[in-house]
Amino acid sequence: MSENAIRPALRTVRGSATLAVVGLGLAGAAWALRAVWDVRLAMAGEPAAGPPDQGEGRHRPLTALEDGYHLVSTAANLLTLLCAALFIGWLWRMRDNARALSGERPRYAGIWVYASWVVPLANLWIPRGIVADIHRKSAPDRKLPAVVNVWWALWLVGTVTGVGLMYDGDTDDLIVRAYHGVTTLLVADLAVVGAAVAGILMVRALAAVQRVHMDD
Repeated sequence: MSENAIRPALRTVRGSATLAVVGLGLAGAAWALRAVWDVRLAMAGEPAAGPPDQGEGRHRPLTALEDGYHLVSTAANLLTLLCAALFIGWLWRMRDNARALSGERPRYAGIWVYASWVVPLANLWIPRGIVADIHRKSAPDRKLPAVVNVWWALWLVGTVTGVGLMYDGDTDDLIVRAYHGVTTLLVADLAVVGAAVAGILMVRALAAVQRVHMDD
């Protein structure tokens, strides 16, 4: 198949890449703010009244700092969902273009673009595999950018620490952790921030590879 025959099937990636970068930037900023709040809670120390959840269904009134942490955590979670939607939108477009450029089927079925992030065990390698497959089909003569592995390593740290992106506990439990063991919280927070920064660099690098084949 000639390059001229492939080009009409390509879709511009500039807009979707920009949105993905914005989403990653907002999510990274929100998690950085959460890290600041973790430190503030640790420095303030647990109030004499004890943890917010007093047990047996009883909760004491939150302090202003604790109430602020709830707001910051909610914002971080919402911005992470927005980031996920924008990133997946970019990934789909890049995947379609990679298929057009190579004439080959993607390594992973389309359902994995969504499911691979949440299915246990699959989420440890398939998302990176999708990105690597896009790059290989877009530029088979180029080595995978190192930033892809940096992004994925930081993402895994922020996911599997038990207090990061996949944490499903109560925010009040996180507040208690900040009072009594803030280190793991900070590791997760900073890993997510680092993954967002690396993700921005990755999006820009991979989008640039495809843009050489089209006129944006």
